[in-house]
Amino acid sequence: MLQKRSEPITTKGFYYFLSAQFLSALADNALLFAAIALLSNMQSPDWHQPLLLQFFVLAYIILAPFVGAFADSRPKGQVMFISNGIKLFGCLAMLVGMQPLYAYAIVGIGAAAYSPAKYGILTELLPEKSLVPANAWVEALTVTAIILGAIIGGIAGSYDVNLAILLISILYILAAIFNRYIPTLPIIHKIKHTNPWLLIKDFFSSYGRLWRDPLGQLSLAITTLFWGAGATLRLVIIAWAAYALNYGLDKSTLLTAIVALGVGVGAIIAARYILMKDSIKILPAGIVMGTLVCSIIFIETWQTAAIILILIGILSGLLIVPLNALLQLRGHKLIGAGHSIAVQNFSENLGILFLSGTYTMMVKFNIPINAIVFIFGFFVILAMTVASQYYAKND
Repeated sequence: MLQKRSEPITTKGFYYFLSAQFLSALADNALLFAAIALLSNMQSPDWHQPLLLQFFVLAYIILAPFVGAFADSRPKGQVMFISNGIKLFGCLAMLVGMQPLYAYAIVGIGAAAYSPAKYGILTELLPEKSLVPANAWVEALTVTAIILGAIIGGIAGSYDVNLAILLISILYILAAIFNRYIPTLPIIHKIKHTNPWLLIKDFFSSYGRLWRDPLGQLSLAITTLFWGAGATLRLVIIAWAAYALNYGLDKSTLLTAIVALGVGVGAIIAARYILMKDSIKILPAGIVMGTLVCSIIFIETWQTAAIILILIGILSGLLIVPLNALLQLRGHKLIGAGHSIAVQNFSENLGILFLSGTYTMMVKFNIPINAIVFIFGFFVILAMTVASQYYAKND
């Protein structure tokens, strides 16, 4: 039986949601680095490490027409619970010996189903005026999960990979427990059909509708770039730290955690001082971010690296929080929260697939890491310059 929407339940449900999201994100991020350590122990080729990302995001792309409808068809807390179960299965499969790439692909299926519910539930639990602060909370806790996940996965994976994966499995179980306490809310956008072909047509219709909306297009384009760049940057930093600072996986993951810390700081600043309507005005911050990425090739000490990386993170947080909130709002109004996030995931993971795939090929063909870093930063500069000019002109 559906519970009526009320402020006490909504607020309480939001904290249960945050707890579940934190634990699930912590497990996701720790598992990435544990899988990298596992591949290293198996003496897999270096280019298999960025390939992990591609196996993970394929599910987001292939299942995009279906997961949004799935998230909108039933209470989103229930969807998150089911999705966590799939993640747990993939984690345990890795523990018992499945090839890490394939096991991580299973986790990707769970993550693809989890994401539309995770972001879509915010518009159901909270009023519009609370979306930016709520996104800041989600991003801040996600950043904390990235930091702790990098530390747990990097350090534990360096000593005992199997123990690390077992601990990660427990995190997924705890996340699922909190999922069960998220209140059941009325289904706002019920799906009209379950025919796969019609779902595909419906998805691409929603995709086109969000892209044709000026504000939807702005938020979708920039978040696609930044999530793709951010996911790939974590792998680039690990490779660069090994080359420039002679760091192993345990210390390299700490540098990726510093970027995440910066994102958290940027998210807090954005929640306090930046409104959704001002999103276009902060696009030039992306150009500065790309310049800082290029400057990494001149760094010789970890202290300087930490300063540059935290600045990169802060700029990312400033951009991504208001744009995420804007995308959720426009998507919720135009096509439904679940559909909106599925469209967002489709675009963003195409970005991750493209950028991480490009990085994988560069590693495979032995392009020097400093050249890769510079190309990566220059691409961000170029993309953000074009975006800043185009959207300022059409504002």
